[in-house]
Amino acid sequence: MAERKARADALRNREAVLTAADELFARSASPRGVSMDDIAAAAGVGKGTLFRRFGDRTGLIREVFEARIEPLRHAVEEGPAPLGPSAAPRDRVPALLDALLRFKLDHRHLSLALEEAGSGSPYEGASYAWWHNVLRETLQRLPHPPEGAEDTEGMEGAKAAEGAGDAGRAGAAEADAESGSTEKDADGCTSPDPRAGATDRAGATDRSGGLDRAEDHDFTAHALLAATRADLVEYLAAQEGMTPHRIRAQLATYVSRVLGEDQAA
Repeated sequence: MAERKARADALRNREAVLTAADELFARSASPRGVSMDDIAAAAGVGKGTLFRRFGDRTGLIREVFEARIEPLRHAVEEGPAPLGPSAAPRDRVPALLDALLRFKLDHRHLSLALEEAGSGSPYEGASYAWWHNVLRETLQRLPHPPEGAEDTEGMEGAKAAEGAGDAGRAGAAEADAESGSTEKDADGCTSPDPRAGATDRAGATDRSGGLDRAEDHDFTAHALLAATRADLVEYLAAQEGMTPHRIRAQLATYVSRVLGEDQAA
């Protein structure tokens, strides 16, 4: 009986702490201004209780964040389209990113506190890794053009770029010969051969096919998630004065462009 009461008290204290922390972060001018003392006082528990239950401030922030985002994660793992796994990938990618952005707009300072917590990179956190994995796997399910068409377009693009590059280099060579100079970048390095970049982009499947595509999806997932970073959301909302509706619309446009280029690649 006593043990059951102790467990009930612990659960009640935990929820009181999570609620107090969530509300303090929401009201604060900056997440850095919310201390363990503030949370303990708001929750009506001793500071020692916080450290015993959560370890430190970072552990507490992580638990608050995970508790609040759990319903969204459940919808992604088991819910219906467009968030759930049964959704068409072309519909699911923008839905995932919009849902994550809406969560961060609704929990701006809590999300920012999580990104700033601890000394490690936010990219190494469990939450980021989970979202990146879901997004990457969804991107991998996107349809691709037939390999023959892809190779033909790639070769034509490479040849066109090579022809244009030859003409440009011929003119540059004449100018260099007259001036005795070699074109260099701002840092003093010789400019790369434009033919190499064009051939590399157009003929990616010539090198390793599926491996390149997998690497592309991994990078694209990182790039898309970068547009939902809490520090960017905070800057756009607080400094740029953008409304949540506008931020979501801008993200939708960006995602549409990325997916359109991915389908055409």
